[in-house]
Order: sequence, then C-alpha cells, then structure tokens
Amino acid sequence: MNVENQDVLLDLEGEEEEEEDDDNDDGEIVLELNQVIIPTYGTVPDQQNLHTPEWRKRQVYESNLINNGLQLEATRSVHFILSRVEYATKNNVKKFGINKLLDTGIYKAAFPLHDSSFRHLSTDPRCPSERYLLYREWAHPKNIFKLQPLDFIRKYYGEKIGIYFAWLGFYTNMLTVAAVVGVGCFLYGCLTKDNCTWSQEVCDPNIGGNIIMCPQCDRVCTYWNLTITCESSKKLCIFDSYGTLVFAVFMGIWVTFFLEFWKRRQAELEYEWDTVEYLEQEEQVRPEYEARCTHVVMNEITQQEEHVPYTACGKCVRMTFCTSAIFFWILLIIASVVGIIVYRLSVFLVFSSKLSQHINGTEAIRKYLTPQTATSVTASLISFVVIMILNIVYEKVAILITDFELPRTQTDYENSLTTKMFLFQFVNYYSSCFYIAFFKGKFVGHPGSPVYWLGKYRNEECDPGGCLLELTTQLAIIVGGKAIWNNIQEVLVPLVKNLIGRYSAAARSEKVVPRWEHDYHLQPIGKLGLFYEYLEMVIQFGFVTLFVASFPLAPLLALINNMLEIRLDAWKLTTQFRRMVPQKAQDIGAWQPILQGIAILAVVTNALIIAFTSDMIPRLVYYWSFSVPPYGSHSTHTMEGYINSTLSVFSISDFKNESKPSSPWFGNQTTCRYRDLRYPPGHQHQYEHNIYYWHVIAAKLAFIIVMEHVIYFVKFIISYVIPDVSEKTKSKVKREKYLTQKLLHENDLKGVKKTMGKIADKIIKGADSTFRPKDE
Repeated sequence: MNVENQDVLLDLEGEEEEEEDDDNDDGEIVLELNQVIIPTYGTVPDQQNLHTPEWRKRQVYESNLINNGLQLEATRSVHFILSRVEYATKNNVKKFGINKLLDTGIYKAAFPLHDSSFRHLSTDPRCPSERYLLYREWAHPKNIFKLQPLDFIRKYYGEKIGIYFAWLGFYTNMLTVAAVVGVGCFLYGCLTKDNCTWSQEVCDPNIGGNIIMCPQCDRVCTYWNLTITCESSKKLCIFDSYGTLVFAVFMGIWVTFFLEFWKRRQAELEYEWDTVEYLEQEEQVRPEYEARCTHVVMNEITQQEEHVPYTACGKCVRMTFCTSAIFFWILLIIASVVGIIVYRLSVFLVFSSKLSQHINGTEAIRKYLTPQTATSVTASLISFVVIMILNIVYEKVAILITDFELPRTQTDYENSLTTKMFLFQFVNYYSSCFYIAFFKGKFVGHPGSPVYWLGKYRNEECDPGGCLLELTTQLAIIVGGKAIWNNIQEVLVPLVKNLIGRYSAAARSEKVVPRWEHDYHLQPIGKLGLFYEYLEMVIQFGFVTLFVASFPLAPLLALINNMLEIRLDAWKLTTQFRRMVPQKAQDIGAWQPILQGIAILAVVTNALIIAFTSDMIPRLVYYWSFSVPPYGSHSTHTMEGYINSTLSVFSISDFKNESKPSSPWFGNQTTCRYRDLRYPPGHQHQYEHNIYYWHVIAAKLAFIIVMEHVIYFVKFIISYVIPDVSEKTKSKVKREKYLTQKLLHENDLKGVKKTMGKIADKIIKGADSTFRPKDE
C-alpha cells in the first residue's frame, strides 16, 4: 500500500543526542515528505566509524535505496522499498530490508511520524492536526459513549486498524443485548432463590442438620454435616436456575446473529473503503521469504522457472518439525493443568485436616470456608498466575515456529501465527474450566471403592450442590483478573516507559524537540500490530460464549471491559505509541473462522454444562417421575425430599483400611451419606447405580441431543435468511460496476470515432488530391 503524506524516520545507532538543525551536522538521516534533507557522511564526529562494518552496511543500504529509485527526501512508497533493498551479499545470498537492520541494531528505528501533538493544534496552518482531532473526538475518556469516527481512523491509521475498531465497536454493541438478558436471568435467580426447595432442605436443621456426610478424602478427612454447605447452596440457586437454561439457548442464537450481522457490516466497510478487490490482487511476497529463495523450480501453471526458499522435501521437513513443536507445547500446557489438578488433590487433604471441626460445630466461618471452597479459590488464583506466565513464553514460541515455517506473504504469516497462538491460548485459558465442568467429581467411585488418579491421589468430589458454583468462581477470577491485568499491562507499562524516556530526553535537550524526536521516545507498536488486541478479545469471546450457562454475568463484565478497552486502545495509539505503517485489510482475517468455530463449540459446551455440571436435569427427573408413585411417596409433583433421594447411603463398616477416617465417629449412626445415585447397603445390588441414575443419564443424553439440534437448526435458518451482503450494498456495487463499464465503453467509442475520423480524413484528402484538376 502506498503511504501518502507521512514522514518516516530512520534513526542511526550510536548518536548520543541529535541536534535540531536542518543541516543534520551530527549524521542522522531524517526522511520526510515535502522536505529535502541530504545525508552527509563526512560530518560524523567520529571519523573512524566510517570504516566499521556497521557503517559500511549502512552506506551500501542507503546508496542502494537511491539506486533503486528511492529519493530520501520524498517518496510515495517509503516502506515497500525500505524492506526490500539489499545492503550485503554473503555466500550468494542477498541480505536486504530495513527490518533486518533494525533487528541487528544498525538502525534504531524506522516509523511514520505523527502529524502533530495530541495535546494541541499544530502551529503550521498547512498541517491538518489529525492526531489532535482523533484524541479530542475519539481517544479522550469523555467520548466513552460516543460513536467512533471510523472513516477518520481509517484515513489516519489505515484500513487494518480501522477494521479492528469497527469490529470491536460492533462486538461491544451486540454485547449490550446479551448483557441485558444475562442480568435479567441473574435477577430472576436472585428473586427465586428463596423458593428453592432443595436449598431449604440443605439449610433445614431437621433435614440437612440430620444428614452426616462421608469423608471426601482418605484418612485425614472427617465426617461433616450437610448444613455446612447451606450458604453455597443458596448461591447456587441463583446460577443453577431455569433462567440459566433460557440464557444458554439465547446465547447460542445471539452468537449467530452477531456473526451474520458482522458479515453484513464488514461488506459495507469493504465497499466504503474500497477494499472489495483487495484479495483478488497479487499480494507482495514477504522480504524474509524472498531472501531465502535459493532453489529453482518449474511453475506448473506458467511453465517458467521461479525461485523458492526450499524444496518439496524441505517443506515437508519444516511442516513436520513445526507440527511436532506445536503438539509438544500443547502437551506442556496440559502438563501445567495436570500440576494444578495435583495441587487441588493434595491441598484438599491439608485444608480438610486444618479446617475440620466436629460435625456439630456452629462457628460462622464454617459456613463460608469449607475445604472445597478454600481449594477452589486458591487453585483458581494459582491457575490464573500460571496462565499469565505461560502466555509470555508461548507468544515467543509461536513466533519462532512461524518464522521457521517461512510463510510466503504477510497474510499467510499472520494467519499461521493466529492459528498457533489461539490454539495455545485456548488450551491455556480454557483447560481448567473444562476440567471443573466435565471431569471433576464425575469419576470418583463411592466411599467403599474410591477412584485414584495416577494411582495415588483420590479424585476430587463436588459439593453436594455440584461443581457449577466452582466453575462460576473460576470464570469470575479468570475473566476479571485477565481484564485488570491486561489493562495494567497495556496502559501503565507504556505510560511509565514514555515518561522515563521523555524525562531523560528533556534532561539532555536544550532546544525545542522536533516532531521525529518526540515520536522516537514513544513506544513501538511491534511487528504484529493489533494481533494481541484481537487475541485478547477473542479469548474473552470464548469465555462469554463457551461457559455462559454457568456465569450469566459474563456478557455484562465483557461489555464494561470493552467500553473501556475501545477508549484505552484509542488513547494508547494516539498518545503512547508511534504511528503504524498503514496497511490494507479486507476483513479480520483468520479470526473470522475462529469465531465461527467457537460459536459452534459453545452450543455443545453449554448443553453439556446444563446436563452434566448443573443439577437441573436430576431435579426435573425427580419432580416429574420420582416424587410421585411408583417411585415416590408424594401425591403430587413436588421437589420435597429431593436432597434425601439424591444422597446415597454408605455403611461405615465397609470402609477400606487405607481410606477409613482416623477421626472418631460421633453419635450412634452406622451410616453416612455421599453424593451419588446408588443402592444402599444390604440391597442385592448394593453400591451399584440405581434406576434413578439411569433415568437421569437417559434424560441428560436426550436433553443434549434436543438442545443441540434445535439450536443448530435455528442457527442454520438465521444464516440462510440473513445474507452476508445487504441488498443496499449489492446495489451500490452493481451501480459502480455499471458506471465503470459504461465509462470504458464510451471511452472505447470515442477512441474508435477518433481513429475512424482520422482514417476518413485521410481517405477524403486522398480523394481530393486524385480528382482535383491539374493546374495549367
């Protein structure tokens, strides 16, 4: 893409302080449009620097820039030429590009200049002061509720940044609807929690107070009273309600509307910003790819020789190595998750022994701080810290693997890196949530025959209310902690660095600092541009959709975060970062299919959460089948007796020696209760799953099939009904093509008429000369 009306700075390394004089007597090179500045190598203070290899590369590079047609004082394609002109040749391999020189430290920086200060208008009447206008009308905190000036953003920063803010703004607007419905479902749970019969039974001293639960770990754990979980059962009633089911179905449909309407909005921007045919044009090859093109192959289409960086065998070797590296790091992430699970299993024993009290204890802390709660909160915090640390490592690993792959174009590079990074982040962020939702408490056996993990650690059990509340806690900590951490990292870090840089520059400077030096002390945007901004939002999109059945407030938190995120990103770009080289972009790239994949997976995960993580299906089965004859004793459908029917009986004499609790048994009871649906001791099928269990399993499977098929069918209908391009945009495109063809046709006719007119004139002229009488 041609970069117009922009200044580009090439700052040389080794200069302590540049002067402001126009003659550049200290040796720096400033490339500015509309300003002629000639570099003078002979005026460098230290003449010995002219004989260093670094200075020689610099001379060769800048000389070749001129030889290749780049005028240092003015050019319309500063960046394309800069990244392709050679500066050295070694072993018949050309070395070229400003990026390589920047990486090796030969140049300090190369970037477009901002047109003015963001604090005030430029004193130059010819300067439009677009940066100041963007800050005042877009990036300032007072504009948090104003629409974004997308056309102005695109004009100053290019289509690639413009499409990001268009997508982020559209996503935030759509979250408003999801947040309202989510808050409504949450309020419904709050209003109906007092009518939650099964929670009342847990808290009732005559029901829950008489139920003694079996120890949940070997030896050190003790018997405990069901009323300990009274407060957690009340909280669970808020999230594990019928409103959650409605919200999960709604979000499955909402995400389809979001993606389909975004396609329409994206098509409008493609037309308005003239990027409709961008992908149809031949994209330029990356300089890093061109530098490695040492092998010659025959192009099957053109039947001409072309240079490639590797042979077919070499490509297979690279792909095999990269794929193996990706799987290795994914396994490493899974290993970290296993470490968190081992922590949960081992620390639960500690909390059980330290927090244990007699079953008739009445301390207030006992109601809120159970071993399960303490284990869940500490494990969630540790998981969050591990996720943040691993992010830093995996970002560098993904970049190294993608660089080794050597993609041909920048689009191929970004798509390949996007896929790897999201794959890493998906496992890193979501693995702990998947464990809690679908594995914890699902394979524990029973007190007489517990299941051990790795042959040593007894599998975790859920609270009597289930693991849904723990999943909610995990999501709240990760989503909230991630938002706070990212805002600190994105705002405070560059702000502090810039303040330090400006303070150091002000201490050395005695004159007015020019624009390029102001921008030099800003933070570089980085090679990947807005990649991390997209990644942050897509990970958030996953939390909002994949596990929304357990946390209906997730869209509200995402909405609040995104309203701040838009202005923080805008503030960061206009005040704290150097100006990016504008780039064309037709859409959001590889993120579009990733969002679609998350939308499809979200239907499955939410159906599984409702079926296997929450207690909604067992409660419905009890209400309609097991509360009345032939299985129940009530005359009408009711939830009374639900707790008693879902807690199985275990005889303490059936404990194995290695799992028998060491604490003394209080009371005259010979049995304890545990969360499962099994036959009691003395039954001919004792400790085997009872008929209630099989009814529940059948109902869960039926629910998953029905919910998935209904939502997928509705998603298909919505996708079919809503076209990707609106009729209005189609009409505009067709009108434009019509006018273009008409203009070309008219020009062709004019050309034909002009040509035919000349021919006719010649014929007439020849005829006149033939039949004209000769002069006597």
